Amino acid sequence: MVNTEEFVQRLEKILNYYGVSASAFADKIAVQRSTISHLLSGRNKPSLEFVLKVVKSFPEVNLYWLLNGKGTFPAAKKEGPITSPTESIPNEKLSKPRSIKKIIIFYEDGSFEAFDRNTTT
Repeated sequence: MVNTEEFVQRLEKILNYYGVSASAFADKIAVQRSTISHLLSGRNKPSLEFVLKVVKSFPEVNLYWLLNGKGTFPAAKKEGPITSPTESIPNEKLSKPRSIKKIIIFYEDGSFEAFDRNTTT
């Protein structure tokens, strides 16, 4: 069983870590703002759907830490072998000259910008 008071403390720690308000956090994980308000006040307990949305939207949040305080926050990044981006591209594609078609920049607030290559160069 999740201890509501301790869960609220961990939720507040997440808000502080990311520097977001409760309403911005609610928008980010796509829940109603009242859901966050009711959780922070201790009125409601977190649903499984809420917990999964937090973990999916914020990869640094460890599921077990969020639920019962075991583990660390932010979660330690997994270290793996460093590979070149070209290792997964077949050799026949590497031998042909390539050019950039589109660049997309994703911002932390969920917005993005797309830049298409001008084909009239």
